[in-house]
Amino acid sequence: MDNPLARLRSERIDLDGKVVFITGASRGIGAEVARRCAAKGARVFLAGLEPELMQALCAELGDANAASLETDVVDLDAVRAAVAAAVERFGRIDVVLANAGIAPYGTVATIGKPTFDLSMAINVGGVWNTLNATLPHVTETRGHVLTVCSVASFAPLGGLHAYTASKAAAESLTSAFAMEVAHLGVTVGSVHPSWIDTDMVRDAEADLPTFRKIRAMLPWPLHSTTTVEKCAAAIVSGMEKRSSRVFSPASVGTVYWSRAMIQAPLAVKFARGMSRRLIPDLEKEVRSLGRSLSARQAAQLEDGDSTGA
Repeated sequence: MDNPLARLRSERIDLDGKVVFITGASRGIGAEVARRCAAKGARVFLAGLEPELMQALCAELGDANAASLETDVVDLDAVRAAVAAAVERFGRIDVVLANAGIAPYGTVATIGKPTFDLSMAINVGGVWNTLNATLPHVTETRGHVLTVCSVASFAPLGGLHAYTASKAAAESLTSAFAMEVAHLGVTVGSVHPSWIDTDMVRDAEADLPTFRKIRAMLPWPLHSTTTVEKCAAAIVSGMEKRSSRVFSPASVGTVYWSRAMIQAPLAVKFARGMSRRLIPDLEKEVRSLGRSLSARQAAQLEDGDSTGA
């Protein structure tokens, strides 16, 4: 029996001449994906905070093929305005990368309810807003949508509960959305990076010595760090292949397909042993900092922004 969705997935996307809409595009993964898409001939629209960084990136890529708009992904109207600006500028949207997110650190005892709510609003609500606002346009182009869900979506870690919970929710949202739009000819996938050498990870390591210890104790491949360039290359390849899953590094796929083992008795015993030794120290460090976000992201919030890039 003919399967239209399977046939569509087998058709690669040639990014040359296509329009790629990226949230969280100011720096890190989003910015590098924009560079690589532009190098393949795509036109890119950058939505995120830090407008100066996005404007500089547009100048780097060539203003004829790149545009940006300061966008708070928590605000659906703002996301819709960015989508409208992308379509007005480039005429269409073929590929979407919902990448904006924050990674608060701290336990349930230390993080504070507002920060937890903010994590869910950005990492889940921001994804929903992006899916909702771009859907009419990727339906027209029979396009592809990717959401950045992280290895944390299936490998929870104490001290990062707000991040892991939000990324698990984002993965579930993405999977359900894929079912909802299959009949429209839209393909959907989730991206699962491990530790990527971004400002977000470097900020956490600089703030929390115990965070570095926890990472070092994780088993392979969960302790390794991947470059932004390699992660972005995997994402762009996933766009071209209409991938339903993108892992970075590829070894994260082994963890994904073995995810039931993470909750096996031996794994749980290991995690609890590590937590008993390290979580009290992590809580002390977070309390000493007086914040659960990096100084960079906290400054953005003080300036009236509610998302991180």
